[in-house]
Amino acid sequence: MALTWTRKQRKVAADLLTYVVLILVGTVILVPVAWMVSTALKPLGDVYLYPPVWIPNPPQWDDFRKALTFLPFDKFFLNTAAITFSSVILQLISSPLIAYAFARLRARGKDVLFLFVISTMMIPSQVTMVPVFILMKTLGWVNTFAPLIVPNAFGSAYFIFLLRQFFSTISGQLDDAARIDGCGYMGIYFRILLPLSKPALATVAIFCFMGNWNDFMTPLIYLTSRDRWTVTLGLNAFTGMYGSTAWNLLMAASLVAILPCIILFFSAQRYFIQGIVVTGIKG
Repeated sequence: MALTWTRKQRKVAADLLTYVVLILVGTVILVPVAWMVSTALKPLGDVYLYPPVWIPNPPQWDDFRKALTFLPFDKFFLNTAAITFSSVILQLISSPLIAYAFARLRARGKDVLFLFVISTMMIPSQVTMVPVFILMKTLGWVNTFAPLIVPNAFGSAYFIFLLRQFFSTISGQLDDAARIDGCGYMGIYFRILLPLSKPALATVAIFCFMGNWNDFMTPLIYLTSRDRWTVTLGLNAFTGMYGSTAWNLLMAASLVAILPCIILFFSAQRYFIQGIVVTGIKG
């Protein structure tokens, strides 16, 4: 006798299979995080044990204190926060305004100019690293936060593309209605488009925050004095400490360093996913 499934049973089976696959994939992804936590709670000698010990006995909670007091991480966190929040604010001012111009304004050669902007994403950062450094050195900005903050005032090609896609999904009839009521281009931008763009702006803010918070190469190039270091440069200082890498202290400091990104993502997860869906599919 053939087994026949109802539509409800097939849906339950498909959902169950989906959950099983997601749990398995999530477990694989979380294995490195679990190992990081385990390493952070071990003495250095236990890190190299084979077979590895996943649950430290007893946990070395003092590793967090040692890691965060080995260098002035409070200063590093303040430096990173200043750079990151300044960059996010500048990106939220510049990128939406440029994207609005490309999405809504009528101008000859607008599409060609937009193509040039998008094409800059195909240029590797290594190509522009030396000339940009020469420019920053000429301006006297080496060993200051300016090279890490000021470029954000001119927008990002990726964020401009993302926001332009979102603005293009908003009906142009709203613009016409606003013009009838006496709004100009900036009135339409501030009163119509920006209030409707919260998901897209949240996506930009999250990407910009995580990119600047976790940036290592740019601070390494421009910040030479230790009192201006960021968190990533502080983490790099654990490499080679005591003649070898202090993995337990490095993992403890890394766990603390990633907490702001985790908190931001989960607190803004709804807006982040909504912004990705809208800007990526409806464009």
